[in-house]
Amino acid sequence: MRRAFAAVLLVLAATGARAAPPEPEDYRQDDYRSPTPATLRGAETVSTAQAERLWRQGAAFVDVLPRPPRPTALPPGTIWRDAPHDSIPRAQWLPNTGFGALAPATEAYFRHGLAAATGGDVDKPLVLFCQRACWMSWNAARRALALGYRSVHWYPDGTDGWAEAGLPLERASPVAP
Repeated sequence: MRRAFAAVLLVLAATGARAAPPEPEDYRQDDYRSPTPATLRGAETVSTAQAERLWRQGAAFVDVLPRPPRPTALPPGTIWRDAPHDSIPRAQWLPNTGFGALAPATEAYFRHGLAAATGGDVDKPLVLFCQRACWMSWNAARRALALGYRSVHWYPDGTDGWAEAGLPLERASPVAP
C-alpha cells in the first residue's frame, strides 16, 4: 500500500499536478482564482458529463462569475461597457455572489436569485458554477447549502469544462436585483 501511494506521489510530482487542497472550515476569503478542493461537504461534485445530464433534465443552473466593476479612475461621463460573458444556456447569472463575505444586499440578491431559479423548491437540483479553479462557485454552493437547499451540485470545471466538451454557451446578462 505504501509503495502504491509513493508511486502516485511520484507521478504527480513528475507531471506537475498538485493534489487538491482540503476543504476549509469556512468560506474562502481571498485568492479566489486558485486550485479548489475536490469536494464540498453536503453537495455533490459533478463532472461535465454529469452537469450536462442535469442540464438536460432541467436542473437550475446558477453562474456566480464576478462582474468587473467600473474603473474608479474613469472621468465623469465616460461610457463604460461590461466585458461580454458567455455562460451555460438557461443559467441565471448572479455575479459577485461567490465572495467569502457578502454585503447584506448581495446576500439578499443571492437568496432571491436562488429562489427564482428553483421556483422556491429547495429540493430542485441546483448546479452552481463559475470557471475552473475558482472558489466563487465553491463558496456559493456552500452558501446554498446553508440556505437550506438540499440538492446542491457543485460544478468545479464550470464554463471552461463546458466549452472544452463542445457544449453550447450563450451570452449572459446579470439577473436584475
